[in-house]
Amino acid sequence: MSNLSEAGRRFLLIACYFEASLALVALLLGWLFDINPFAELFFSENALICGVIATLPLLVLFFAIQQLPYQALQDIRRLLQQTLGQPLRFAHWTDLLALASLAGLGEEVLFRGLLQQGFEHLWGADLALIGSGLIFALAHAVTALYALLALLMSLYLGLAMDLGGERNLLTPIVIHALYDFVAFLVIVRQSALHTGNQDETN
Repeated sequence: MSNLSEAGRRFLLIACYFEASLALVALLLGWLFDINPFAELFFSENALICGVIATLPLLVLFFAIQQLPYQALQDIRRLLQQTLGQPLRFAHWTDLLALASLAGLGEEVLFRGLLQQGFEHLWGADLALIGSGLIFALAHAVTALYALLALLMSLYLGLAMDLGGERNLLTPIVIHALYDFVAFLVIVRQSALHTGNQDETN
């Protein structure tokens, strides 16, 4: 059961509403530009399995990066602990799963379902992949390195739409949601450990 403070619950609700609102933004922009951001989203066991499997390399990379001592990576970890880990330090895993699921759905519908699809009609598949990736990177540009990592993640997610021999937005949604869920768990745990160490020091 969640032991979130009032501020933590408020943070979680705002974050969930924000991520969910991205799908509404995609629908509105899609209506304006005659693009259906959900056109390539449908349930498929194949897409679901491909999404789970394709998340594994990202998680291996995530845990490998956690061990690297570079200052730029340490700055990102510290920033994420402060902005995400601290408010959600006492969140139940189901809270984190809900937030990750909404992030996977909202962001993928906007960046892959709307932007990548729309850019493909204008520029073709390759430039659409890059264009949507750059916008995704700018939206996550809390640091220069984080923006670069976000760009690489976006390219991976964009290519993942065609995994398994079928074009399906469900695959990157699953990847994004699962990756975020594990990342949230790690960030919250690190934040709790860091706070506990500080308390012991004081």
